[in-house]
Amino acid sequence: MKTAVLIPCLNEEEAITSVVRDFTEQLPGCVIYVYDNGSTDRTVEVARAAGAFVATEKRRGKGNVVSRMFADIDADIYVLVDGDDTYDAAAAPAMVERLLSNNLDMVVGVRDHKDEDEAYRSGHQAGNAVFNKFLGVIFEKTFTDIFSGYRVFSKRFVKSFPCLSRGFEIEMEMSIHSITARLPVEEMVTTYGKRPEGSHSKLNTYKDGMRIFWTMLQLFKHIFPLKFYAGIGGVLALISLALGLPIVGEWVITGLVLKLPTAVLAASIGIIACLSIAIGIILDCVSKGHMEMRRLEYLNFTSPAVICPDCCPKDNSDGGAIVK
Repeated sequence: MKTAVLIPCLNEEEAITSVVRDFTEQLPGCVIYVYDNGSTDRTVEVARAAGAFVATEKRRGKGNVVSRMFADIDADIYVLVDGDDTYDAAAAPAMVERLLSNNLDMVVGVRDHKDEDEAYRSGHQAGNAVFNKFLGVIFEKTFTDIFSGYRVFSKRFVKSFPCLSRGFEIEMEMSIHSITARLPVEEMVTTYGKRPEGSHSKLNTYKDGMRIFWTMLQLFKHIFPLKFYAGIGGVLALISLALGLPIVGEWVITGLVLKLPTAVLAASIGIIACLSIAIGIILDCVSKGHMEMRRLEYLNFTSPAVICPDCCPKDNSDGGAIVK
């Protein structure tokens, strides 16, 4: 089996050597790919000297880099990790084994920072917790750490993932994709450490937080248009009723419409509410068609259980794959 380690990078001169070396040691035979996103330091030279295959993605944003990696690289198992040396390479073999033995499409490395409180900024922790809860509310399922940058994927996940995000919202899109496509996914606790001296986070807590929130709403609208537009239509219908019922009551009693502008406004809002619900119904049919096509694309690729049957259980008594 070919295992590819994907490392998106931006100005990680101080950390990239350690990341490449550690994953090479922990996953013998793997190929390390470092995709630079316009570094102004010596990240490219250092990564190449460490033995990684180095390429460049000029479009700024982690989502753009991951999209390019998923399109360019062909492998059976993909390990995605940040180039800042905060994730534990020693956990990679266990994560790969979990993916294969349980016939999964994604294993998420949940960050455990108990011994390194400074490694995970409090603002990021709070934001992660809020978005995890919010994801559970609108998509009816959630993760412990939807923003973890440490993940192991099957080929069929990578090659069926649309990858629409351009920035740090890419991890959230991966999580939502696995939920909506009903893919088998598990989480695994991994150690999360501090960055080396001279390495700095590129995540802006507030700016990127708002972008992530907006992307989540956009994905909700795209995946569940009926819920989205029916919700808007329901609110508008309530407003229309609140404005129109008193006028209808006056008309029943007096036979006159005493507040014509309000009556016109109530009727107009009611019409818009009906149109919103109708739009939701139409787009829901389109969305289901897209989901069916995405599912068929996913099924075009072989399960890890077929590629590596010796790694998988021989029966499904524990929920694993059945291998003939």
